[in-house]
Order: sequence, then C-alpha cells, then structure tokens
Amino acid sequence: MGLKEQPNCLNQRKIAVFIVSAFIPIALFRLCFYNPFSAIDDATLQDSAAHVVITSHSSAQDETQDSYDRIKEESLCDYTKGKWVRDEMGPLYNGSSCGTIKDGQNCYRHGRPDSGYLYWKWKPNQCDVPRFDANRFLDLMRNKHLAFIGDSMARNQLESLICLLSTVSSPDLVYRNGEDNKFRKWRFESHNVTVSVYWSPFLVAGLEKSGTLDHNVLHVDRVDDRWGNDLERFDTVVVSVGHWFLHPAVYHESGSVLGCHSCEARNCTEIGFFDIFRKAIRTTLKAVARNRREVILTTFSPSHFEGRPWDSLGACNMTEPYEEGKVLEGLDLEMRRIEMEEVAAAREAKGAEVRLEALDVTGISVLRPDGHPGPYMYEFPFKNGVPERVHNDCLHWCLPGPVDTWNEIMIEMLRRWRV
Repeated sequence: MGLKEQPNCLNQRKIAVFIVSAFIPIALFRLCFYNPFSAIDDATLQDSAAHVVITSHSSAQDETQDSYDRIKEESLCDYTKGKWVRDEMGPLYNGSSCGTIKDGQNCYRHGRPDSGYLYWKWKPNQCDVPRFDANRFLDLMRNKHLAFIGDSMARNQLESLICLLSTVSSPDLVYRNGEDNKFRKWRFESHNVTVSVYWSPFLVAGLEKSGTLDHNVLHVDRVDDRWGNDLERFDTVVVSVGHWFLHPAVYHESGSVLGCHSCEARNCTEIGFFDIFRKAIRTTLKAVARNRREVILTTFSPSHFEGRPWDSLGACNMTEPYEEGKVLEGLDLEMRRIEMEEVAAAREAKGAEVRLEALDVTGISVLRPDGHPGPYMYEFPFKNGVPERVHNDCLHWCLPGPVDTWNEIMIEMLRRWRV
C-alpha cells in the first residue's frame, strides 16, 4: 500500500516547490518597492532618542533609590512638552495646613467655591514628573542654603516650596524684615537646610516707584546689594523676575542715562524694556553663576487677564486648563526667549564651572488660566452680592496650585546636580 502512494507524494512535493518558487519573485518585488521600514524617518529616530525619562514610578511608597536616581550622563526629559491631566490624589497641603501662604493666594480660605483646579498634574509627553518628595528635597539640600531672589513670583514659588516641605518637617522662621514679609529666612533643623527669600523686582540695583516717585529707576550694570551682599552665603539660587519691567522706568548704565520706558513727559529717549530686561538678566547671571554655585532661573510667568481690565467682573474665571494647542505669543514669548538665550550664553561662557539651568515654566503655565486667585485675592468677595467692579489677581497663583509643579520639576534639576 505504501508503494502505491509514492508517486502521489512525489507529485505533491513538485507542486509545493512550484508554488514556493512562484511566490519568491513576488515577495522580493514587494520588499523592494513597499519597504515597511521606510515609514521610520530620521526625525522619528531623533525624537525617540532626544529625551530620557525623568523617572517613572507608581507611588512614593514603592519608589526606591535605584529607580529615583539616574546616571549623571542621562538627559533631562523635555518636560516642557505635554499636557495637564486629571490627578485624583490632589495637593499635599491645603490652605489651612500651611501657615506660610500669603493671604491673597489662599484661594481656599478666601471662599473660592470650585476645587477642580487642585486636581491636575503636568504630564510630559515622554516621561513623568514625580510627585513632590519633601524628604528627598531636604536630603538633597542638606547643609545648604537655598535663596529665592526676585519679585512676587519668586515669593509665590518660595511659599509653595515651604508649604510642600512643611508636610514632613516644620521650619523655624528665623528672620523677617521689610514690608509684606519681603525678606525672610527659614531653618529646617532636621537637615540643617536654610531657605530664604529676597525681594528684588529688577535683580539689578534700582528704586521702585512709590508715592513720591511715579516711575522705577534701574542701574543695569550692577546687582541689587540687598541680595548681592549675601551672595557668598548661598549654595543654590533661584531667580525669577519680569513683570516689574513693564512699568514706567528710567535706565542707567555706567553713570549715564540709557533711556526710559513709557516716559512721554520726561526729557528722555524711549527705548522700551526688552533690551533692559536682557541686560538685567545678563548682569545677574554673571554675578551668581560662579564658584560651583547652583543657579536656577525660573522663566517668565504668564498672566491671564485675557485683555480684560483688572477690575472687570469675570476676569480669569476659568475653572479648567486650556486644551493642548495654546501657544506662547507676544510678551510671554519674548520674555521667555530672552531668558532662555541668556541662560544658554552664560552656560557657554562659564563652561564646566557653572551649574545653571532654566526652569522653563512659561509654556506649561500659560495653559492654566484656572490657577489664579481672581477675585478671591480678597476674602469672600461676593458675600454682599455681586458688584459691578471687582479686583482680580490673574497674575499670581493660588496655593496650592500650578506653581507646586514648578518645584516638582526643580527637585529633578537638583537631583541631577547631586549625582
């Protein structure tokens, strides 16, 4: 029986060989002209290798030292590209648990009725920004002095940080001076950490407008002595300014008047403020970025008045972030551009001796019109009804709020410098 089936087996083999032989040319033709790998272009390859994850973890409890630390050579994830996503965990502190919050930014205690603005987190496209770890931050800053220098936005970020750190270690306020607590210093004895804030709205020397002076006066070639005299005490410096440069001002350099801004009634040449802002940043970075000091420049923080008068009803009354697609433009774009360029120039000039980074928050913050106090800069503004006019703060940030994310990103910069 087996001998009778042999011819059939041979015929089947011949047919199989014929079929395979027939399909080989077709397959080769398709591979040549329809290469499935041709869709992976150079740009895709570059994008896939351009950024490295900051860190990735499911919770603070299961995070280990190995998963948190990365080798020194790895690139910091590009956290500027991403979106705000819902976060049901909410903030680490609130308006009652932290006593450092400035009244005008304590939206919760001032009666803001919605709380949705508290439940968002920033999610970069290619990595995660870890939830703030106060113990980790204090460990990184052990035996060091961290100074915030700048205007009210620097103070806003500083107060956020103090609230975040206070969740694990209660600080001692060891120094206070100046109107509206403009100069303060805290000590975290548990880690021998000092955190201070210096009011300096121009960073460079100058006089602020007051009752007897209707414009600012800036000396762009020297830093403000109020912080400059203490510079050698600082291990890490965070600088943040911008909005005070929009006010009328007269500018000086090397003992001579350079020009002015919004000075129609004065015998002075109008030169605007963008170049002056650049000079002030340059003078500041030249002074602070040396002796292995760590320097972080927090970029321009956008406001959200959206073209409305500051006392108009309904200014910055949004309750959710903007969707993706909102782009920087105008003032926000130009101020950030100047800062990024000056940081890059300072790093190139100083070389390996400098530890200098831009904390680039402009783009992520422009997406958060819901994060400002608005009318709740004052306590219960509508308790007696709805007035025709109401003062709004569409510049500073509620605490807790989006500014906490700035400090979550900042801890990543510090971590990398400690590796």
